[in-house]
Amino acid sequence: MKILPLFLIGFSLLSATLTTTQASGDIEAGKAKASLCNGCHGVNGISPNDLWPNLAGQKSGYLIKQLKAFRDNQRNDPMMAGITKSLSDDDINNLAAYYTSLK
Repeated sequence: MKILPLFLIGFSLLSATLTTTQASGDIEAGKAKASLCNGCHGVNGISPNDLWPNLAGQKSGYLIKQLKAFRDNQRNDPMMAGITKSLSDDDINNLAAYYTSLK
């Protein structure tokens, strides 16, 4: 019976940590950096082409994971690789915060 309360406490702490990590980022800095993304993903994060995904309203954690995967060569796309190579972790967090804020 003592395992369940410990599990719930651990799960709560993990959830709080993930939410805090994913939510960090400067929306205005992300908006400024997003000019790199506008050509394919649209000025407001809505892609004009079916080949590229919409970024507006995506979950922050998803965007962070995907951008880091492109930057770190865990996902391979020649166009994304060229753009993401120069992104810092702060840049990625800011971009994620910006696109998550869009509806």
